Amino acid sequence: MPYEFFLGCALAILVAVTISLYRVLRGPTIIDRIIGVNVIGTKTIAVIVLTGYLFDRVEFFIDIAFLYALINFVGALALSRYFESKGVEHPGDVL
Repeated sequence: MPYEFFLGCALAILVAVTISLYRVLRGPTIIDRIIGVNVIGTKTIAVIVLTGYLFDRVEFFIDIAFLYALINFVGALALSRYFESKGVEHPGDVL
C-alpha cells in the first residue's frame, strides 16, 4: 500500500515540477525564473518527506527537509535581492 501511495504522489510531484521547469526555462523575467526554481525546491522537500515515510525514518528525513528548505529559502531571497538591486528584469540584461 505505501508503495502505490508513494508512486502516485511522485507522479503528481513530477507533473508539478515539469510545469515549474517550463517557467524556469521560459521566464519572462528573472524573478519568474527564481520563483520557478524555488517551487521545484519545495517539491523536492515533499519528495524527501515522502521518502522518509516510505523507509520509516521520518524523523531523520524531516531534519534533512528542514535544512533543504532553509537553503532553498535563503538562496531564493539572496538571488532576488541581488537582481533587484541590479535592476535586472530580463535574463539578457545581466551581461
